Amino acid sequence: MPTLRDIKRRIRSVESTQKITKAMKLVAAAKFRRAQERIIEARPYATKMGELVDGLVARTAGEEAHPLLASRSTSRKRLVVITADKGLCGAFNSNILRESLRFLRDVEEASVTLVVVGKKARDFYRRRQFTVKSEMIGFIDRLTYSHAQELANGLMQDFLGDEVDEVHLMYNEFRSVAVQRPVRKQLLPLGAAEDGEEESESDTEAGTQEEYIYEPGPESILASLLPRHVTIQVYRALMESVAGEYGARMTAMESASKNAREMINLLTIQFNKARQERITKELLDIVGGAEALRQSVEA
Repeated sequence: MPTLRDIKRRIRSVESTQKITKAMKLVAAAKFRRAQERIIEARPYATKMGELVDGLVARTAGEEAHPLLASRSTSRKRLVVITADKGLCGAFNSNILRESLRFLRDVEEASVTLVVVGKKARDFYRRRQFTVKSEMIGFIDRLTYSHAQELANGLMQDFLGDEVDEVHLMYNEFRSVAVQRPVRKQLLPLGAAEDGEEESESDTEAGTQEEYIYEPGPESILASLLPRHVTIQVYRALMESVAGEYGARMTAMESASKNAREMINLLTIQFNKARQERITKELLDIVGGAEALRQSVEA
């Protein structure tokens, strides 16, 4: 049975942990508000650009208009897995890693190369027999558009250089503080999503297709617009993941703080019971000693 000192030590340890989880929740909440504002503001822009590109591609020569539209045999695929750099955010990282493994099992593994974003994805696939083309880590907390440009430019360069035939993004889409949904989206070649591909809810909203007058012409606009569109989609995926990570960490730290509070209450009850038992035992010893002394005096 643990002593009073052991129980006190455990209570202090849990209280220290609770202070840490509360502090982490407050930090995540502050960062979450900024990340939520960014993704809410970026979604309409990314969605509208996607609609514009789809309408433009439909009115041009299609694959002949730009190399990023060229469909090829799907023997070589590249999967971009976006996770967090840190843990303590519930099932945020494990969900996306599980979905990426499911995708790898559904295709021929030897034909897929990986680009990992975040330390959790890097560490996960470093211990497994998969080909990792490149990795990007240590920038999630200070995400900027230049990070998306660096990642998107590398993907477009490999696609245009005929190194890969398809590029897919896999990330957590932010839905709410407590809900993040793993999403797989085909990035390249640009065009219709493949059968069975998961799409973002905001991408599936039906909109009225508008007519445009293009100047100087659709082909010239495609050359400028398509690389920017690819970068915007990558940037949006990164922002979705960042907002989802902070939301998941807030939820996880709130749950951890609640569990710590419950454990402190249970340990306090256990401490009080042990102290009461100790006091009762001491009283019994005193009474027993006094009774023995009285009997010896009378004798």
